[in-house]
Amino acid sequence: MTVRRGPQVSHEDYETLNQALAAVEREARGDLQAVNALGRTYEPEELVAARIELKGAGQRAGVDVRGDGSLVAWTGRIRRTPLEGDALQALRQSVSVEP
Repeated sequence: MTVRRGPQVSHEDYETLNQALAAVEREARGDLQAVNALGRTYEPEELVAARIELKGAGQRAGVDVRGDGSLVAWTGRIRRTPLEGDALQALRQSVSVEP
């Protein structure tokens, strides 16, 4: 699992996918304020406070934690495809693990 919060990057290895998904749930927190850049104001829900990525067995999936604390699950490497529904449940389903 890779967690990116601004310039900080951390890596953790887990023996099972369920352990990694439990860690994703623990890491999923956002706390950003609106940011003014290039003449535009970006609201917290538009900013990614943290990106939590799982990779293995030829798959990449993860969760973006928005600045307002909302979560967006995605799959893909270069092009991230957002997943519908509850983010953590959608992430579990995309990597084929029963809750």
